[in-house]
Amino acid sequence: MTMSALQPLLSSEDVKPGYLKKRSFLVPLVKWVLKAIMLVIFFAWVVSIFLYPAEFMRPIYQKWYNLTDGTIFGFTGSLFLLFSGPILLIAFLSFLYLLVSGEEELEEYVISRKKETKFPKFRLWTFPVLVDGPFGVVSAAEFIGIILFAAYILWAVSIYTIQHFNLLSKFDLPSKEKSLFMLELSGLRFGTIGLFCLAFLFLPIARGSILLRFINIPFEHATRYHIWLGHLTMMIFTLHGVCYVIAWAIQGTLLEELLQWKNIGVAILPGVISLAAGLLMWVTSLHPVRKHYFELFFYTHQLYVVFVVFLALHVGDFLFSIAAGGIFLFLLDRFLRFCQSRKTVDVISATCLPCGTVELVLSKPRYLRYNALSFVFLQVRESSLLQWHPFSVSSSPLDGSYHLSVLIKVLGEWTKKLRDNIIDVREGEQPGLTTSVEGPYGHESAYHLMYENLILVAGGIGISPFLAILSDIFHRIKEKKPCLPRKVLVIWAVKKSKELSLFSALDVESITPSFTEKLQLEIQNYVTQESEAPLEEGKQSKSTNSFKNAKNSSMSALVGTGNTIWAGIYVVLSTIGFIILMGLLDLFYIKPFQINSWWFKGLLFVVSMIASVLIFGGLVVILWNLWEKRSLGHENHMIDDEKNDRKQILETLMKPNDTSQEKLELARLTTTRYGHRPDFQEIFESVSECWGPVNIGVIVCGPPTLQTSVARECRSQNLRGRRNGPLFHFNSHSFDL
Repeated sequence: MTMSALQPLLSSEDVKPGYLKKRSFLVPLVKWVLKAIMLVIFFAWVVSIFLYPAEFMRPIYQKWYNLTDGTIFGFTGSLFLLFSGPILLIAFLSFLYLLVSGEEELEEYVISRKKETKFPKFRLWTFPVLVDGPFGVVSAAEFIGIILFAAYILWAVSIYTIQHFNLLSKFDLPSKEKSLFMLELSGLRFGTIGLFCLAFLFLPIARGSILLRFINIPFEHATRYHIWLGHLTMMIFTLHGVCYVIAWAIQGTLLEELLQWKNIGVAILPGVISLAAGLLMWVTSLHPVRKHYFELFFYTHQLYVVFVVFLALHVGDFLFSIAAGGIFLFLLDRFLRFCQSRKTVDVISATCLPCGTVELVLSKPRYLRYNALSFVFLQVRESSLLQWHPFSVSSSPLDGSYHLSVLIKVLGEWTKKLRDNIIDVREGEQPGLTTSVEGPYGHESAYHLMYENLILVAGGIGISPFLAILSDIFHRIKEKKPCLPRKVLVIWAVKKSKELSLFSALDVESITPSFTEKLQLEIQNYVTQESEAPLEEGKQSKSTNSFKNAKNSSMSALVGTGNTIWAGIYVVLSTIGFIILMGLLDLFYIKPFQINSWWFKGLLFVVSMIASVLIFGGLVVILWNLWEKRSLGHENHMIDDEKNDRKQILETLMKPNDTSQEKLELARLTTTRYGHRPDFQEIFESVSECWGPVNIGVIVCGPPTLQTSVARECRSQNLRGRRNGPLFHFNSHSFDL
């Protein structure tokens, strides 16, 4: 591997005049202030949760509860403000932050980072600490988070246990009764701890949440946090139930207690139903079940509705308000996803590659933004009316303003039905594909553009997002847009050589005539199950069906990185609506009719949450859709022009003997090894010698074994700490539900 040093791909002078607006110094100041305020609020929220078990905090909390005493919100309002209010307030401020940042924030940020990346810089989020074990690959930042959660659980259990012993020591009771009281008190405290864990559980799975967009955590990473929190939460709630069950069984009142449904106090039977639903979701979400019986996992996970509703009936409105903030943000996101998924999306073209992969080109509106590492959830009704499957976007946002592409590997029944529907479409007939899309989801900013040096490691169909990255870089070279990457090494492992035809989806010659002047690119292919090149190597053929678009129906921008203003209005107005509904209920129903039942007030609380999303949020969605239709009316003629351009590109790619200079150049940069797997130690050491003391972004997309191997080597290289060596920043782009 011979690599020479190059000058940065683009400097600020290379950018077209007027491309970046001159920003007032007030904008960075406002952003800094907003970040500081959000950090203080989040820190105060976490501290209030962490210190809740401590006895010395009780007078402080009592003063806080007295603030709303006598108001229409009462004790419930105090708990809601203390434990749910902060996360909703952070969501509001996130909306303001994204609004201030503007659409060109990424490009300006990329340019500003050039001075910061001259020397290797350690980052908590990209330094792998654990590479094996139940958590998979864990970064230093994630490891700190795991330790903090574990510390909270140990702290809370210890404090409560000491308090229980001190309390029971004041009473002269037989040891058996003391043990039973201890079990019941422990069960009560485990329930409290579980509620605080539940406050975090729903935050990561709000796929298009404006909060996740601000934190810049993509949904595929946030899903892992939800899985970890789900295991922890259900473990705590199970201990909560087991403690009571053992105590009641010893007393001989188990069945009687389990069937209790009190009006005043905790209603037991709803809690049993909630826990049963949670346990069923928990068992079917374990990796062996999820891997081999995905549909069972998917359908049983819809029991979260039963789990949440009956939990509210179990604990009442004031205790449920502890976890209500995260659940409310999830409801907002779920309603938006439901509205987005009702819309049918046009398939502009479908391409069947000989390696058993399908490329779908989907219509989208111009104002729907995404980046090269985004992914979408796709439903094809001819394959299944219920199933949604995630796929990485294989196109760059600069490939076209009105379409995006996905590559789908044909593996199971769903994908086989999809391929058969495409092949069966005859010329001149309407396509047998009725598609709906959720997303796109992903990082708010394209982090691959923030490294001057990139190593892209793919396994099989994992090359899909890297095709988008390369296309994005090529477009930026052509259009002189801000872009840091100047050295890119692609490592791609496939089982059979026919899979290499996936690279034909990357249309280099139509993007930029000569990228080698500004980008040092090397592609290393590894064919693991073939010892030598087949005779037909280099001959690429594919069948293409270009569908006629009759409805001009594009993706909806309700979810993902769509319009920030509409998304912010939706969150703010729905939250205000929820507060108004709760106030009206208290004034005109709860107090006049003296409603005191805990379970019924818990039900009213949940109904108010749902009603506020449907009524106030639904009004915003209606106006948002009207704005979308008006915007699309001005774009239809431009969409048709782009579709014609796309058709010409597809026809060019179908030529069997294309020997253009650009393809020859790309072939010259590619080496293919047969019968070997990548030796990451050898590759990384060679890169270290050639590239020197720089930051290197390593992005992996492939099976867990591939991620583990690359993460282990990144950790090994970084821990060696060579004086003149690079620092490898590990990033995973593999999605796993």
